[in-house]
Amino acid sequence: MIETHPLLQVADVLSVALHGLEFLPPVACVYNPLEYARECHRQYLEKFGNSPRKVILLGMNPGPWGMAQTGIPFGEVAVVREWLGIQAPVGRPVREHPRRPVEGLSCRRSEVSGRRLWGWARDRFETPERFFARFFVANYCPLCFMEESGRNRTPDKLPMEVRQELLATCDQALRDTVAYLQPRLVVGVGHFAERRARLALEGLPVRIGRMPHPSPASPQANRGWAEAAEAALRECGAL
Repeated sequence: MIETHPLLQVADVLSVALHGLEFLPPVACVYNPLEYARECHRQYLEKFGNSPRKVILLGMNPGPWGMAQTGIPFGEVAVVREWLGIQAPVGRPVREHPRRPVEGLSCRRSEVSGRRLWGWARDRFETPERFFARFFVANYCPLCFMEESGRNRTPDKLPMEVRQELLATCDQALRDTVAYLQPRLVVGVGHFAERRARLALEGLPVRIGRMPHPSPASPQANRGWAEAAEAALRECGAL
């Protein structure tokens, strides 16, 4: 009998817990790549999450052209295929938005945030092995929320009654991830992830930092994100 990777166990427990939550309008579609892209996620964990890491880079939640396609945090399709070397079939969400189809690793769209983050990692460390010797990349929340228009809705914009249960469940998954990887530093990619890390990990022997989010919606990210990210990581002791 093959033993399940500890972080995959965390992901499976999280996925089951979130499956019972009901998200009301303006949320129209909820994608859970931990379900339909589980095989990609499993490969990612087994290739790059098998031992303690000094630093966890923590994102907020999937984008429609990144993790929603690949099951990998910030999972820009070309990077997942060509640099991380992950190949696996990807299923479909229960309800798929017509403007946000899931095409898995054959998707031709490119997520800017993922292209920037993993592009920095590739340029800075050259190989995945060198990057993952120090870092691990995770997402706080695995769900992608979409409105009827196809617009992405982030977890902090959800109604309070469902948001509290969602955050409590994701907080526990983050604590379990930290317990396994034993980082000395968790760096939130953006303000939301930093704030959730501080709340979820309060009292644990881990420091919290922040780096700018690579989203094209951020004016700062569009003016030399890699340089700003490098400076932030140096300042909080990640490099």
